[in-house]
Amino acid sequence: AQEFEQSRVIKFTPPDACRLELMRFRTRYNGQDLPFSMKAAVVVQGAYIELQAFINMSSAAQILTRLPSVKYCENVMIRFPVPTQWIKALWTMNLQRQKSLKAKMNRRACLGALHEVESDPVIQVSVGTAKYESAYRAVVWKIDRLPDKNSSLDHPHSLSYKLELGSDQEIPSDWYPFATVQFVVHDTCAASGTEVKSLGIESDLQPQKHVVQKAFYNCQVEIEKKWIRLDGEDPDKAGNCLMQ
Repeated sequence: AQEFEQSRVIKFTPPDACRLELMRFRTRYNGQDLPFSMKAAVVVQGAYIELQAFINMSSAAQILTRLPSVKYCENVMIRFPVPTQWIKALWTMNLQRQKSLKAKMNRRACLGALHEVESDPVIQVSVGTAKYESAYRAVVWKIDRLPDKNSSLDHPHSLSYKLELGSDQEIPSDWYPFATVQFVVHDTCAASGTEVKSLGIESDLQPQKHVVQKAFYNCQVEIEKKWIRLDGEDPDKAGNCLMQ
């Protein structure tokens, strides 16, 4: 530590044929606009629940993508947490086995034997794929790249999934949902402003051409909760789902 304070140089011996994480530290965000914004809301109407999410590219990102050195958001993954009480409602019986309800881009087919063929799928997305993943206990929306190469830069993208709760399933009063947004931007250090100035090794090889820069983003977005009251509904129960 004392040597680093004096020289500002990090020395290490990497293991052979292994990928390793050399250092992790906290830093203040560099202050630039995020490449895209997302808004999400859960709308409750009686026993029916609908999650809606919308993605819009920022104006700065639209300008940058027109430059010769284009930088895209890749490996975009957005997770919407699902309360434990709702998990049964996210599965459907398919003859002798259960399968997770999922949707692909522009897919209009029914996913499950409990619905009519003409009905909409439980989960719909305008780009990428979405399905419930038990490892995260969340509906996971995955997008290969933003902006999408098949859409205009200012075209918004959306996710919607509808759920009907059973009589034994309610909205937890202590459920304050946040969506987790993760993505990678290559060839940039814009997120932290931290940059490796040089890299040297003891041999005559030049390692610089093998060095890549990536910015990993991990954000949380609050999911707004909205309650549409029905005639005869208990107002005290509805009050538990006002926007937090």
